[in-house]
Amino acid sequence: MKKKLSIVDIANELNVSKTTISFILNGRAQEKRISNDLVERVMKHVAEVGYKPNSLAKSLRTGKSNTIGLMVEDISNPFFASIARLIEDRAYVNGYKIIYCSTDNDTNKTKDLIGMFRDRHVDGYIMAPPEGIEEDIQSLIKDGMPVVLFDRHLPGVKTDFIEVDNLFSTYNATKHLMDQGFKNIAFVTFASHQTQMMDRVKGYRDAIISNGFKPPIIKEIPFNQDEEQIMAPLRDFVKANPDIDAILFGTNHIGTCGLKVLNELGKKAPTDVAVISFDDYDVFKLHSPPVTAIAQPVEAIADNVITVLLEKLNDRSSSAKPQSIVLKTDLRIRNSSLKG
Repeated sequence: MKKKLSIVDIANELNVSKTTISFILNGRAQEKRISNDLVERVMKHVAEVGYKPNSLAKSLRTGKSNTIGLMVEDISNPFFASIARLIEDRAYVNGYKIIYCSTDNDTNKTKDLIGMFRDRHVDGYIMAPPEGIEEDIQSLIKDGMPVVLFDRHLPGVKTDFIEVDNLFSTYNATKHLMDQGFKNIAFVTFASHQTQMMDRVKGYRDAIISNGFKPPIIKEIPFNQDEEQIMAPLRDFVKANPDIDAILFGTNHIGTCGLKVLNELGKKAPTDVAVISFDDYDVFKLHSPPVTAIAQPVEAIADNVITVLLEKLNDRSSSAKPQSIVLKTDLRIRNSSLKG
């Protein structure tokens, strides 16, 4: 294997001190009064030998790697993938590159990933955090690392976060089903104590109770990447509750699994069971009939996330109070929730 060139190799070849070479390569030649002739000679040699600086070594010297760690629940999920792409575009324009990873809502995996990002000296962190990593985030903040949370937040952790009004969103969607004349409305979601999921359950529950309907019908399913592990309990739930005439799904992942189960059981929307899902994406528009969905403002979320992080990166000394930004959603009404 060919040995990678170092600053020392270039210095020896040109008979120039490695400190001088370092100043030239880091754009400090004018500041250090290095002659233009020498700068030109060094840069010409660097181009000829194809020298590329060690980015990790540079980050150790400068304290800046120009990278951002982005941790989401599942990068293949359309909601997270869309936000990640928009964040990447904005970050790149501002001189930063993104390193992605999926936490799978796994606390221990997330802790390991934070450790990896620390080793890579990322400049800032963007997270959709699972439960149980409060101490890890507090440690990052204590060490002066900018951390911005999105999609959900961690009560007790004082840092910036961007999320949507989850409680109103599910209240509004449940009320829409009521206004259409549906009586036995169920809420199906993942079992979770994350803030966004708890607010979605509360919004549904508040709508049911405040409008004098029957006791809430809530089915919580353990999070799993394997669709069959989601569909099996969903199948049992639908079979055991034949009177249900509408279902509000708490995420797009569980919503698509729910549509497959309803199709398997020969139940049509909205004649047999009306359907609404949190998080809109193309599958819901193309489904027959098209599925009513609570659309999150993906562009606004991404824009706020990267704007807040860049502000923190550009002013590390700022002691401004952490921002809590809550955005509105849009209930996109389609045929799956319309009677008649």
